[in-house]
Amino acid sequence: MSANLIVGGGCFWCTEAVFQRVKGVLSVTSGYTGGNTENPSYADICSGVTNHAEVVSVDYDASQISLKELLKVFWFSHDPTTLNQQGNDVGTQYRSVIYFQNEEERTVAEFSKEEHQSFFTNPIVTKIEPLETFWSAEIEHQNYYNRHPSQGYCQIMIAPKIYKLGKLGILKDGSDG
Repeated sequence: MSANLIVGGGCFWCTEAVFQRVKGVLSVTSGYTGGNTENPSYADICSGVTNHAEVVSVDYDASQISLKELLKVFWFSHDPTTLNQQGNDVGTQYRSVIYFQNEEERTVAEFSKEEHQSFFTNPIVTKIEPLETFWSAEIEHQNYYNRHPSQGYCQIMIAPKIYKLGKLGILKDGSDG
């Protein structure tokens, strides 16, 4: 049974690369949502004036992985305690956010947020908001890490996240990245 989750955890290149490696994930699309501009571009959202977040749309097989398990990946793949920032990426487009598409998703997300707070010293600032329109990012932003694994940003920011995820034991191939 196919299902969908849309989350923002900072740079969508990072978030996409992590979720692509999770058992039960069928596909991941980088994009934008939560803003006030129709069909925004990367340049638009980087300006900070559109209020969009960089997000990923994760299509997954709910018979292989649950929403609760995917949210565990979300919490541990970024710092949900920093407002509008992940590392050196600063701005509202890098906010931590879960977009729900129905009341069941909202309930699971809220419970998951409460459940995971104990893993963090600082309060989780992740917003849980209803999904409006998801806009796919430009083609050059899709599958970014897989196409540019040796690029500096990928080595410094993304590779460590994949390694950490591997230590959780939920990569498709069973490796640590």
